[in-house]
Amino acid sequence: MTHFANNMANAPSSPTPSNAEAFHVSGWDHWLSGWIARNPSQWIRLGNFETRMAADSIEKVQVEKPIFIAGLARSGSTILLETLARHEDAATHRYRDYPPVFTPWFWNRFVDLAPGRQNVAVERTHADGINITPESPEAFEEMIWMAFFRHLHDTGESNVLDGQISNPAFEKFYREHIRKLIHVRGGRRYVSKANYLVTRMEYLLSIFPDARFVLPVRDPVWHIASLIKQHALFCLGEQNNPRAVAHMQRVGHYEFGLDRRPINTGDLHATLDIMKLWKNGNEIEGWARYWSNLHHYIADRLIVNKALDKATLVVRYEDLVADPAGKLRTLFDHVDLDDAQPIIDRVAPTIHAPDYYQPKFSTEETAMIHDITGIAAKRFGYDGKPA
Repeated sequence: MTHFANNMANAPSSPTPSNAEAFHVSGWDHWLSGWIARNPSQWIRLGNFETRMAADSIEKVQVEKPIFIAGLARSGSTILLETLARHEDAATHRYRDYPPVFTPWFWNRFVDLAPGRQNVAVERTHADGINITPESPEAFEEMIWMAFFRHLHDTGESNVLDGQISNPAFEKFYREHIRKLIHVRGGRRYVSKANYLVTRMEYLLSIFPDARFVLPVRDPVWHIASLIKQHALFCLGEQNNPRAVAHMQRVGHYEFGLDRRPINTGDLHATLDIMKLWKNGNEIEGWARYWSNLHHYIADRLIVNKALDKATLVVRYEDLVADPAGKLRTLFDHVDLDDAQPIIDRVAPTIHAPDYYQPKFSTEETAMIHDITGIAAKRFGYDGKPA
């Protein structure tokens, strides 16, 4: 999910669908991010140059047991990222890393020296009660993936990167990028949240055999209600701020808004059907078929790939809000981050079911969601009844 990182210090504290200012993108951000998006090869070369310059600093940095949070947006991934990011060993991307994500070593040295830095906490553009500052963790690595794999958001092609994929140039750049980020953050373990990694977990496991994956899932009725709410929020915000559409495209977030695109899991017919439903205004059915398609794909891969299944922790949102302390202990145990109890004690009391919206589906619409998603939902322990 994307936000307008460098405007956060001046953003309103409680953005709503009618508050266009929350989606404002400054001229400077628009210009610099556009330059980067139009010249990915140049920024890859600059990133490689930075790696050579940082060679002495990162000489002893190793990429060990990287942690990847994947899954469909609005499933609780931000809560999991922010919780893991509290650990002293964690190294994540932050809002401050944007726009020049390719060069974290250069950019963070510049930001640290720049005057007038503001760390005012404000509610993010999603209007979901999560407050952020420039130092908050965020998902920005998608820009790197898009620079090396140009088809990743082409709905006409499979967006899957499996264990048979090989791209040595990307793999070297990505590993060195993670090493630089670990050094910049002063941590030991890379922690990433990127929703689109859900179709790249097997590729990541081939690069990092000791990787840990965290896969949040959510009851489809509540999940679809949240997705629809966010899509409407982003569409209205982008209509009033044309630069916001370009921003979303440049950072690789197509989950919501005027350029919404489903992930193609290898089933072109299903992808085109979902897009047609959305285009024709059948929002609920489109989201239900998308939820079903993506979660069937995930469940299939976990069955077929035993190593991936062993490396993956499925976190049901409902279980997390029902027993935050217990589920957070399981989370930290799975990713192998020690001495996490103080973090659990601080975070667990703040986790609760959303109180800022309720699903407003009719009886017929709810029945349709259950009918479409029921089989996939049961594969994740849902019984087809409202949570």
